[in-house]
Amino acid sequence: MKKKTLEDIQVNGKKVLVRVDFNVPVQDGKITDDNRIIQALPTIKFLLEENAKVILLSHLGRIKKQEDLQKNSLKVVSERLSELLGKPVKFINETRGQKLEDTINNMKEQDIVMMENTRFEDLDGKKESKNDSDLGEYWASLGDVFVNDAFGTAHREHASNVGISSRLETAAGFLMEKEIRYIGSTVESPERPFVAILGGAKVSDKIGVIENLLNIADKVLIGGGMAYTFMKAQGYNIGNSIVEMDKVDLAKHLLEQAKGKIILPVDFAVTKEFSADAPYRYTDYKSIKEDEEGLDIGPKTIKLFKKELKGAKTVVWNGPVGVFEFENYAKGTKAICEILANLENTRTIIGGGDSAAAAIQMGFKERFTHISTGGGASLQFLEGKELPGIESIDDSVDCGCEGSDCEC
Repeated sequence: MKKKTLEDIQVNGKKVLVRVDFNVPVQDGKITDDNRIIQALPTIKFLLEENAKVILLSHLGRIKKQEDLQKNSLKVVSERLSELLGKPVKFINETRGQKLEDTINNMKEQDIVMMENTRFEDLDGKKESKNDSDLGEYWASLGDVFVNDAFGTAHREHASNVGISSRLETAAGFLMEKEIRYIGSTVESPERPFVAILGGAKVSDKIGVIENLLNIADKVLIGGGMAYTFMKAQGYNIGNSIVEMDKVDLAKHLLEQAKGKIILPVDFAVTKEFSADAPYRYTDYKSIKEDEEGLDIGPKTIKLFKKELKGAKTVVWNGPVGVFEFENYAKGTKAICEILANLENTRTIIGGGDSAAAAIQMGFKERFTHISTGGGASLQFLEGKELPGIESIDDSVDCGCEGSDCEC
């Protein structure tokens, strides 16, 4: 998958529209996790160094009613970005109009402008989310070239990504390029042995991922709430553990299809009450009582997973293996972090979402080859699906020559 990157386009003196993913958590007017802003800095800094005029577009939260406008303004994000860059970021509190147009037209080289939340356009007819043609054309008219660096929205066909890219020369930013390189190449041609770890609550969320990974992975380790549906499919008592009864037959089919590739937990941390402080015990998969529910994998499973991961050359992990928000049930997820962090000569990729949040929160941010910034986008990429936000980026031109004599 060869797409244009920043090094394939001319940006000097140009108005460069950049779709970033600044959909960060905000509580009481303060950003609680600025990782997505930090991940976009290399692209923004490169454009500034190349004397571009940088115009940033992003969404933040969902806009369903008038009250959502104030709490989902990007103003707080622009202020944090300004701090990180050490230079002013001009925030315009509108998504279209004379004020925005005049500000952009008066920009100098190395200026940065951030417009208001693109999903403010969803308040009246979901113009952003439904890729309204007029809106995409209007936003495209504000710039000379488009850089898509928002992998987190790559699985969506919105006006602020596909709508703009269909009208302007489009390249991938550094973050998007990284996501394509690591996750895309892993799906297409992983270095083997290739082991996938899947967690999270529901089988239904990851049916396509499991099916695709069974075709390309050497092993698929399953933990988290979804493991209990597979245990139920094998006829074991799971007590009050989370289960999708309508997916039990599917789980049985997947186990048959896997032919030994799927590795399930052999013990669990179980409790009688879903709370952080309730007493718990470890038990094997055959001894869960009727009034108990599993909230984490146990020490025997950690040893088993460590054995299965030994020697792996490529590992993809998506979804925590326990209720990591509770300290008592974060041990399995932390153990997975430690195992992966200590693998040698292994490409380790975390596929966004809660597993990425857990790895960062637990202090393993720098210990993996790549931590994806996209939850839903990562899942669809792992399913082998085409992502509209990536497909709409211009293909790079392959001149056909090779070696040291190539002058392309």
